[in-house]
Amino acid sequence: MIEGHVSALAILGALGPGAAMAQQAGNWQLGAGWLHFSPQDSSKPLTLTSPVSAVLPGSYASVGNSDTLGLNATYFVDSHWAVEGVMGIPPKFKLTGTGTLARIGELGEARQWSPTLLGKYYFNEGTAKLRPFVGLGATYVWYSDVALTTGLQGALGSQLRQPPLSTTTTAKLDNSFAPVFNAGVAYQFDPHWGVAFSVSYIRLKTTAKLTTTSINGFPVGTSEASLKLNPIVSYLSLTYTF
Repeated sequence: MIEGHVSALAILGALGPGAAMAQQAGNWQLGAGWLHFSPQDSSKPLTLTSPVSAVLPGSYASVGNSDTLGLNATYFVDSHWAVEGVMGIPPKFKLTGTGTLARIGELGEARQWSPTLLGKYYFNEGTAKLRPFVGLGATYVWYSDVALTTGLQGALGSQLRQPPLSTTTTAKLDNSFAPVFNAGVAYQFDPHWGVAFSVSYIRLKTTAKLTTTSINGFPVGTSEASLKLNPIVSYLSLTYTF
């Protein structure tokens, strides 16, 4: 009889707080998975800014989708409120000409760095397996490895009345803060392991500033183009809570 009571207590202990499906104050959650960027882009025409100011009619561009590995860390302030940081391997985006630039095809590429901080609210109780959530935050965006194709460089040299292959053009993209709107759902398999899926919308724009120099390094002209990226970002991750 005593042995039976001991066995029952052991079972209750195994089902106690240590095995509870709970997200509560002080919990951390780490995640890793697939980040998909889908820009909802638009652009203004390419504009020469020196030595003369002139708009190149119909010179538009489009930004392609990109995928990368995402990483996130979440701290639960209580069972409903949490703070999350999201980062990933910087995705590479390719820029393609449209309108009068369509004949050039690919215009260039760049890597985007966009660490994000979110405040999140989780619905349902911390013990629930399925928990929808919403989030609001901001990201700081900058770019690296910006490279222009020879096709675009040649077109700019031509607009600046320069002989073929006599100029080189480099580009710099503006850094910026942008708001992030987030919603998704999380599912816990057990007290530690789970999955989460979210969709974020980022209101993001940048200006590409291009500088054209001669092969001897002398300034020839400058130009710029404004891009609205406004990406929709999907994130599917495997999570571990502790």
